[in-house]
Amino acid sequence: RYPELAAVCRNPNTLILYPGGEATNLEEVAVMSSRPSVMIIIDGTWSQAKDIFYKNPLFRLPKQVQLKTNISSQYVIRTQPTNTCLSTLECAAVALTIMEKNKSIQETILRPLQALCSFQLQHGAQIHHSKEHLLKNGLYDKPMPKNKRKLRRMELLLNNVKI
Repeated sequence: RYPELAAVCRNPNTLILYPGGEATNLEEVAVMSSRPSVMIIIDGTWSQAKDIFYKNPLFRLPKQVQLKTNISSQYVIRTQPTNTCLSTLECAAVALTIMEKNKSIQETILRPLQALCSFQLQHGAQIHHSKEHLLKNGLYDKPMPKNKRKLRRMELLLNNVKI
């Protein structure tokens, strides 16, 4: 249905940035590879990205990579599930920095995000802590979910289990 996407996905130098049990740490791939790579990065909410990844069999063809980092998100005007969840833009910036071995790439790409957050905060936006932070500090003011799967995820966040 999408011949251009199929060609990219079948290319042996293509990587897909999506966390999971089969994913390799991107830093390990960057060290081993001297060839230029193409990287597919799925943009959307976690739910949307998960659907896109699992419903498109082409995305199982490229080597799956993930970021192993303790960087906290600079996108402070939205609520993240955990303290180390990054926006798509932040993931792209970190990935390019790793692949190109150039720290200034990350700083350059994230400068507009920092400016956006700063502007929003100056005009009434609030800093959002992660759900993980709110739960651990007794600040989560929403009712706990009734859905067992969502409730289990909340328990894992509270108990420092990587999800």
